[in-house]
Amino acid sequence: MAGPLSGVRIIEMVGLGPAPFCGMMLADMGAEVIRIDRPGAGEGGAWKFDILSRSRQTICLDLKKPESVEAVLAMTAKADAIIEGFRPGVMEKMGLGPDECMARNPALVYGRMTGWGQFGPLSSAAGHDLNYIAISGALHAIGRAGEPPVVPLNLVGDFGGGGMLLSVGVLAAMLEARSSGKGQVVDAAMTDGAALLSSMMYGFKAAGQWSNNRGENMLDGGAHFYDVYTCADGKYVAVGPIEPKFYAEMLERCGLEQDAFEPQMDPKRWPLLKLKLADVFRTRSRDEWCEILEGTDACFAPVLDWDEAPLHPHNRARDTFVETDGVIHPAPAPRFSRTPSDPPRAPSRPTSEVTDVLSRWGVPDTVINGL
Repeated sequence: MAGPLSGVRIIEMVGLGPAPFCGMMLADMGAEVIRIDRPGAGEGGAWKFDILSRSRQTICLDLKKPESVEAVLAMTAKADAIIEGFRPGVMEKMGLGPDECMARNPALVYGRMTGWGQFGPLSSAAGHDLNYIAISGALHAIGRAGEPPVVPLNLVGDFGGGGMLLSVGVLAAMLEARSSGKGQVVDAAMTDGAALLSSMMYGFKAAGQWSNNRGENMLDGGAHFYDVYTCADGKYVAVGPIEPKFYAEMLERCGLEQDAFEPQMDPKRWPLLKLKLADVFRTRSRDEWCEILEGTDACFAPVLDWDEAPLHPHNRARDTFVETDGVIHPAPAPRFSRTPSDPPRAPSRPTSEVTDVLSRWGVPDTVINGL
C-alpha cells in the first residue's frame, strides 16, 4: 500500500468496532497490517461488506494453542506496533500481554483499545459506546430541550473518541520509539476520548457560557441560527451562520428583514426566532433551498441520507466516496500531497496462505510447521 506509513508493520488482533477502525486508518495510510482472527472467521459472504477490515490481510490462528501464541510473539519481533481491543487482562491470559511481546521487541508500541480504560473501578465491566459517552458528559449535552438525550450513533465513543484516538496514540508512540528505541503501552479509553472531544464545551461551561439544560446553548440546537429545519417536501436542511455577516447573508437570501431577527445572540429570543425560521423553511423544498443558499456564505447544507451523500457534487468532485468491489466506501482520509494513499482494497476473507504470511514476518519454520 502507498501512503506515508509505507514500510510500517502492524499486528491487529481482530475485534469489533473501534480497534478495527484504527487498523483501517493505519492501513489506509500505507501500513502493512496483518489481522489475527479466530479459526472459522470469514465464513459466508458478509465479509465483503465489512468496510472496517479493508486493505489488509487476515489470518486465522487458534490462540488456545501454544504454537499459535508463539507465532504471534515471533511476528512482534518484526512489527512496529500491535493493537488490540479486548477487556483488560485478556491478552495477558493468552500469553500475549505487553511484557511478553515487548520482551521480543523492546521498541514495540502496544496499543490497547477499551471502553473504560486499563484501570479504574469500571475497567473490567462490559459496556458499549453509549455507556462510555454517558459518563464523559457528552451524551447529556446531545438532544432537544425537555427530552431525553439523543443516541448519536456510535461516532463519539467507538470511532472519534476510540479508534481515531488510538491511531493518534499509536502514531505518536511509534514516532517517539524511532528516536528512543523503546516502545510503550498506549491506553486508549473511549471514556477518555469522549471527554477529550468535549474540551471546548467544558471550557464554555467553566466560563459560564454553557447551560446543563439541553436545547439552551448555541451549538446544541438551542439557537435558531444553528439548527436543522424541515422543508416543504419533508426533507431537511442544516443552517449554521454563527458569525454576524454570515447570519445577515442567510436572512437576506431568505428574503427576511434583518431587524426582525435581531438581536441574534439573545438566548431569550431564540425560541421565537426558531419558530419564525421553521415557518420560512417549510415554504420551499430542500432542492429549492439549495438553489438559493448552497455554496454561499450563509453556512448552509442539505441533510443527505446514506444514498444521497455519495452522489453530491462536492463529494463526487473530491472522490470522498469510492466504489470497491461493488460496495461504496468512504475514501481514505486525510489526503497527502507527496505520499497519497492508494484506493482501498476490498475486505478479504482470511487468507489460506498463512505459511507465506508468517514466513514473510520472520516466524521460524519450526513454529510454522507446528501449527
